[in-house]
Amino acid sequence: PAFSTTTAPALRLCLPISPPAAAASSSPPSFAVGRVSLRRRRRRRRRASFSGCRCSSSSHSEMEAGAGTALYPAHRCKTIYLVRHAQGIHNVEGEKDFAAYKSHALLDAQLTPLGWSQVDTLREHVTKSGLAKKIELVIVSPLLRTMQTAVGVFGGGNYTDGASASPLMVEGAGNSGRQPISSLNCPPFLAVEACREHLGVHPCDKRSSITKYRTLFPAIDFSLIENDEDVLWEPDVRETNESVALRGMKFFDWLWTREEKEIAIVTHCGFLYHTLNTYGKGCHPTVAEELGKVFANCELRSMVLVDRSKLGSDTSRYNFAGKIPAGLDMPSDVADKKQAEEASKN
Repeated sequence: PAFSTTTAPALRLCLPISPPAAAASSSPPSFAVGRVSLRRRRRRRRRASFSGCRCSSSSHSEMEAGAGTALYPAHRCKTIYLVRHAQGIHNVEGEKDFAAYKSHALLDAQLTPLGWSQVDTLREHVTKSGLAKKIELVIVSPLLRTMQTAVGVFGGGNYTDGASASPLMVEGAGNSGRQPISSLNCPPFLAVEACREHLGVHPCDKRSSITKYRTLFPAIDFSLIENDEDVLWEPDVRETNESVALRGMKFFDWLWTREEKEIAIVTHCGFLYHTLNTYGKGCHPTVAEELGKVFANCELRSMVLVDRSKLGSDTSRYNFAGKIPAGLDMPSDVADKKQAEEASKN
């Protein structure tokens, strides 16, 4: 698709909801605002004395504007779940020798056995936490390792022959040794080129043909990808960090135009690092640091995507317009002032 954006970001990523890496824990995510988690804030409120909570001029001075919180209409926010792919064969070889990233033996790298174990652990986490039932759409970078991760974590479980729908992944796809994965009882999957890893030079970041992918992942939607072969990857030119970040911000602008409110994105370390660090430049240093942390393999982080310039829908399915009473429909003190102004005109 065509991605466009303005010079200043129209969207903001905020209020990271950052569970630990999937392999470390399957507990529900910890919701955090700045440095203070909701659990700690509840403890503080229990310790606080209610005697100080009076609507007076003295207490008002303690509640000055400019606090670390902000209110946005719910229909101008989306919750996104960012996932870095599980361990690939290129990660193993690259940690031994960085020059290995230029090896053509790592072309469109697949997951390792450890990577598949990470996938199983994250799948267990999203199932137990209830997240799997909330996600309306899974967007995935069209490389083998990200698609294996995406269908393994968010797919519909084991596929049986003769099922009414095509499988998300066929048996053994990408030398996985895994059983086929069903496309039933799970959200739709959409492949999008804009959330790919750094383009160029490293063969592990070059994708295979869409024709091949459709045989391996029949139920993934590849309709937004225009070219069968990879025309974006160049053997001698590595995409700059700035270009990756700009591409990422354009991707999030486009993402806002989707109607879904809860979206998972399975992508790559470099793409996430450079994009989120760019968004972090407009945040409090604590939030910027949290946004800018490098993702571990198969790590999931939840964030809120906020529309600041009406890119998407301006209606809410939940808002309800109450009955407007006769007279001035506003706070009494404001109404008194308005009535006095009207009287003075007469």
